[in-house]
Amino acid sequence: MHNELIHIGPLTIYGYGLMIAIGILIAYKVVAYRAASRQVELSHVSSLTFWSLLGGLVGAKLLFWITQMNHIIQDPSMVLNFSEGFVVYGGIIGGIGVGYTYCNKKKLNFLKYLDLFVPSLALAQGFGRIGCLLAGCCYGEETEGWFGITFHDSELAPNDVKLIPTQILESVLSFSIFILLIYIAGRKRPTGLIAGLYLILYSLGRFIIEFFRGDIIRGQFGALATSQWIALAVVLLTCIVFLTRTQKKMAT
Repeated sequence: MHNELIHIGPLTIYGYGLMIAIGILIAYKVVAYRAASRQVELSHVSSLTFWSLLGGLVGAKLLFWITQMNHIIQDPSMVLNFSEGFVVYGGIIGGIGVGYTYCNKKKLNFLKYLDLFVPSLALAQGFGRIGCLLAGCCYGEETEGWFGITFHDSELAPNDVKLIPTQILESVLSFSIFILLIYIAGRKRPTGLIAGLYLILYSLGRFIIEFFRGDIIRGQFGALATSQWIALAVVLLTCIVFLTRTQKKMAT
């Protein structure tokens, strides 16, 4: 895999950045199309996309700094590197948090808009993990099995050894979740179901995939990685919210 795809004079187009850009563009097109079919005001969709992306970037960077605090204390210059070092869960939390703030300020139904956006979020993540594969980050453990990939010129992944392609696994997971959510979204369902399914399905899938990750620059608490603890918390909180909403509806 080669991260440096195209050189145009002093300009270099990197595979990771290109896949992120493609993912965001296609994801926005999908959410805009679905918003139009549901007669949702496009101005709110555009604003939510912008602010959620900004919140996601900040959240992803902040969580990375938190998980790498020991290394940052030893080398404070790490905080000046804005080209790499992001944690997906930080992006999800940051993006959803900013989206909630926007909807609350504009007096919009937050769960309705979250249902609208999360299929596109899964779609963008699918493309993003292809970018990870091109860059060589988020790689898996060494393997002797048939399901492996070997890097020969990577600055991040170990070269000339077969690795479990965790990037491909998570990309397939994300694309599958997108297809499932789009299918369910076309049917009658309670508000918030799409968002809840995304949070649970992605978290469970991510929890399992983390066991096969081999990159060492990740937070670790006890026997589990930071992302696994967050995944468990997300599943638990989502189930609690679902049960609380169900009980309230039954009570009324």
